[in-house]
This record gives sequence, C-alpha cells and structure tokens, in this order.
Amino acid sequence: MARERSLRAPAWLEELVRTTPPPIPWRDVVRFAIAIPTPLAVAVFVGGGIHPSKVLGAGVLTTMGALAATLAPQPGPLRDQVRRVTAAIGFGVVGLVIGRYASGGGWVPVVVIALISAVAALISSVNSALSLGALNLLVYTALASGLVTPLSTPAEVACFLTGAVWATLITLVQALTQASDPDRTAVAAVFTRIAELLTASGTPLAEEARRALTTALNAAYDRVIRSRSHSAGRSRELSELAGVLNAAAPLVEGAVAAARAGVPADPGDVAAVQALGTSLGDAREVTAERPPPLQDGHPARRAVRHGIRLVWNVVGDPEERAGAAAIRPEVSLRSRVRELADRTLASAESRSFAVRLALCMSIAEVARQVLPTQRPYWVLLTVAIVLKPDFGSVFTRAVQRGAGTLLGVLLGSAILAFLPRNSWLLVAMAVFAAILPWARGANFGLFSVFQTPMIILLLDLSLPGGPALVGARLIDTLIGCAIVLVFGYLLWPQTWRAPLDEALRASALALDAFVDAAFTGDHAERRRARRRNYRALTELQTQLQRRLAEPPPISTRAAAWWPVIVQLERTSDAVTEAVIATRSGEPAPDLAQVAVLRRAIRRLEDDARTHDVPDDAEILADGVLAPVAREVDAARRLVRENAPGRRDGLGTSDTTPED
Repeated sequence: MARERSLRAPAWLEELVRTTPPPIPWRDVVRFAIAIPTPLAVAVFVGGGIHPSKVLGAGVLTTMGALAATLAPQPGPLRDQVRRVTAAIGFGVVGLVIGRYASGGGWVPVVVIALISAVAALISSVNSALSLGALNLLVYTALASGLVTPLSTPAEVACFLTGAVWATLITLVQALTQASDPDRTAVAAVFTRIAELLTASGTPLAEEARRALTTALNAAYDRVIRSRSHSAGRSRELSELAGVLNAAAPLVEGAVAAARAGVPADPGDVAAVQALGTSLGDAREVTAERPPPLQDGHPARRAVRHGIRLVWNVVGDPEERAGAAAIRPEVSLRSRVRELADRTLASAESRSFAVRLALCMSIAEVARQVLPTQRPYWVLLTVAIVLKPDFGSVFTRAVQRGAGTLLGVLLGSAILAFLPRNSWLLVAMAVFAAILPWARGANFGLFSVFQTPMIILLLDLSLPGGPALVGARLIDTLIGCAIVLVFGYLLWPQTWRAPLDEALRASALALDAFVDAAFTGDHAERRRARRRNYRALTELQTQLQRRLAEPPPISTRAAAWWPVIVQLERTSDAVTEAVIATRSGEPAPDLAQVAVLRRAIRRLEDDARTHDVPDDAEILADGVLAPVAREVDAARRLVRENAPGRRDGLGTSDTTPED
C-alpha cells in the first residue's frame, strides 16, 4: 500500500492533467462545423482554388470573424450569449485596427502593446463578457501586428465583421430553435439538486450534494436576475421564476438541516420535489396532489414538508409566482461608476495583473522584433492566450497550452504533409471545428490540441510557409510559454503564496451577516444573507481549486486549507439547522449570545495571524446556538493550526513551511 502511495503522481500534477469528459454538445458541434469553415469554403469556390489572392485573403479574415463569434457564446440565456458575442466582435475589430500600429520595429510598438495590455487587464475584471472581449483585443492586436494580407485595413475589418455576423446568425438560429429555456432550466435544476440532497441525507454523499445545490442556486439567481433586468419582453415570466426561487428558501433550509442531522428523507417528499422540478422545466402544471402537512417527526423533516407545500402553492399559481418575486432595487449611476472603479483601478489585484500582463506582452513584443522567426506574431499570440485576462491559474494554462500546442502543431503538420492543398483541407478544418465545443468543456490543453491545427491551416492558406514553419511555430509557442512562466509567474511574490485572505475575509463577513439575519432579521433578510453566505463559500472554494493545480509550495499550502473551507460550510449548515429548530418551537437564542458568536466569527481572520487561545464561542454551551458555537470553535482551531508556517500565504510573514 505504501508503495502504491509512493508511485502516485503529486496532487498538483493530477489536478493539472485532470480531464472530465463532458457529454457531447451535438447542437454546438454542428454549429461550429458549419459556421467556421463556410466563409473560407465560399472564398475557395469563388477564387477557383487555394492559391494566394485577394479573394482567399478575404476568406481568411472572414473566417477569423466567424471563429471569434462562434467561440464566444456559452450555455445560458440568449441575452448573455449576445453580450459575449458583441464583446468578442467589438474588441476583435479594435485589435485589428490597433495592431497595425504595433507592427515594425522600435519602441512605438512596445508602448502600444503595453498600453493595450494594461487596458485589457483592467476591463477584464468587470465581467465575463468583457474578459472575453479583452482576450480578443489582445489576440487580434497580436495577429494584426504581423499578419500580411493583400487587403486594406477597412477591407479586413469589413471581412471580419461579415464572418462575425454570419456566425452570430447561426448562433441565433440555434438559440431560437433550442427546446429548453435556459432560465427555466436553471430554476428547475435547483429542485433536482434539492431532491438529490434529500436522497443523500444520512450518507457520505450529502456534503457533495449540498455543494451542488449551492452551485445550482447561485447559477439560477444569476441567470434569472440578470435576464429580468435586461429583458422587458419576458419580465412577467422571469418575475415568476424569481418568485419560485424566493419561495424555495424554506425548502432549501429544511433540506440542508435534514442532511446535517442525517435524517432520512421521506420518499414522498423526494418525489414531490422532483415533480416540482419537472413541472418547472417542462413549463406545465403540477399534476400530482400537494403533500399533506406533517405534524410529527423530526423538525428538519417537518421543515422540508412545510417548504414543499409553500413552493407547491407558488408553482401551481402563476399569480402567486409573480407576487412572490422580490423587487430589485434601482442602482444609481454614481453607484455603478463607483462599483466599476472598485473592480478596476481601485482593485490591487486588477492593478497587479495589469502590470504583469503589460510586462509579459512587452517582452514578447521585444522578442518579436529581435528573434528571427517566420511568424513573429505567434509569440505575442501565445502570451496573450496563456496569460488570458481572467485571473485564472497562470501555471496551469502555460503548461497545458504548451503541451496542447505541441500536439496540435504535430497534428497540423501531419495534415499539411499528407493532404493536398485543396478542399480536403476545408474538411479537416470542419472536423477540428466540430471537436472544439466538446474539448473546451474537458480541458484547456485538450482544447489547444484541436484549436492549434485549425488556426495553422487557416493562416497557412494565405501565407504558405513550408514544412520548416511547423518547427518554427512550435519554438515560438515555447518561447511565449517561457515568457509567461518566468515574467508572469516565477518573479511575482504572490506566486509563492496562496492568497486566500480576501476570500476568507469575505466568507467570515458573510457568515457573520448570516448569523445576524438568522436570529434578528425577517424572512427576506435571512434568505438574502444565506444566499450571500453560500456564494462567498463558493468563491473561496473556487480560489482554492485554482491553486491546487499549481506546483508546490502553492498546492501544498492551498490543500492544507481545504478542511477550513469544509468546516465553514458545516458552520453555515449549523446556522440553518438552528433556524429550523427555532421555527419548530425551540427557545430563541439570547441576543447577547448571538453577539458573542458573531464576534468569534469575525475573529476568524485574526486567528490566521495569531495563536490566541479560543475564548469566545466556547461559552455558548446550551440552546440552539450550541451546535453553531462548536462548529465556530472547530473552524477557528483549524485556522490557527494552518496559520503557523504561513501555509496559506495570509498576512505578511515569510516563514517557509515544511512541504
């Protein structure tokens, strides 16, 4: 057994190569295979074959626009897809224009690249759509700085927009013929996860089921609230869905409390929740009878039945659904501007990333001018993609991109070597394009394996470079990855820490607010506080997951904090259980005890820096707060145990841990 453990790969390496094969998205497969190669096929047909000409150059630029618009959409509401496509196209056009000023030699291109990189890094912190736009800004600036075509700049922009419009139309056709409504499907998924949590109650699978429920709730609220705020035509339906989510809060609380107490669920309750999910997903009435009230049994089980009956009333009555929807407060323009500034210029993380991205892109631009490469823009392109402006794991993408590009270059070179320069190349491009939506959901490196040969085929059609270009492009890719690893990763102090302090602080504050609302606020305040609390825990898990793919000592320090996150989740569940107990007739806790408990929660961050003996939460030894206090004590103890040796990178100590 010990030998098996010694032969096992390190955890960070397993995380790096981890691939979860997703189901094949057949509709996306068809869309990619049609939208991307069609403009080039038209150009080849009009031009009478594959040979350098203005027609072929126009086909290449049009296909680039189709590629940008095709890759942009993600599963979700149509308005979100349109927003991402618009950002990808708009910033891609800006990159094509600005890239002309980044060509040639001297310091002017270096300054242009540095400024564009800094701007891209800042705007990428606003939202996911602008993050995608920032990536396209960098990508097409890099391409335009070195790509030579027989077309003028206005003609290139026109071709790019033509391809983008073509791909957008295909996306709209797919969305309009989609059988399911993403907003309704997201809400229905919440009830599916509730049923799974009830089924897993009392089993080791309960913890993972509760996390899945939290994820589904976050996704449903995000989609419905965003959709409702940007679509006047569907406001009634979206208000009804928001009302369903609001009405489901007692059911969620009851399911969480039942899972924490290990109470087996009533099969009738599980079936009722599944019926609610099916009704919402299929947009039809609930045909079964509402379960009767439950007077006896465990409080958590009674809470589940009570929650089911509440949701049953709402789902079965559209007027009730509309009335249950919370009114979204108006946000002033000044508040929006202040929030935008907080995410960009006022954010230390955004400013740091802007400097890092500008430095790496500037070094890549200098390398473009100095190194004797056949396609100099490929180094810039590699740095832009690897150091993609989304604050993810730099190390992971660099390694996966390098390995994926290596395989992709070999695959592309084999295609160029064995296939004649005719329509068979278009068939190969269509095959690679069809694989992309599946590969994107599996692994970034796998996505690069199939994206790289498609781009190689596309660019080499207009500028044939011969067999030697394959090896040169591989070298350029490795140079770009090396620039990112050295100047964007190794030289930065935060690289050698796992900076979870902001996420831990946010989790502690959200848990504190949840405790306050749970015992002093009304139902609506408690629902909002609970959702914010679990959302903060999800963000903390995301930050940890990113760092598990880093090499030691980052992954070692991050892994040491996993028990803390689990304990914070247990604490949140204990608060929910206490609320259920109070609602079931247990005496309400004394407000002084609530204040002591909140003070102990707020000291979680201080515990990461000090080794004080716990003295606050332990005095709560009876009442409904006793289980919560025990969980808080355990959380503080785990934080203090991981604080020595700077395992998490919190604070300013530079002590080196024993990994």
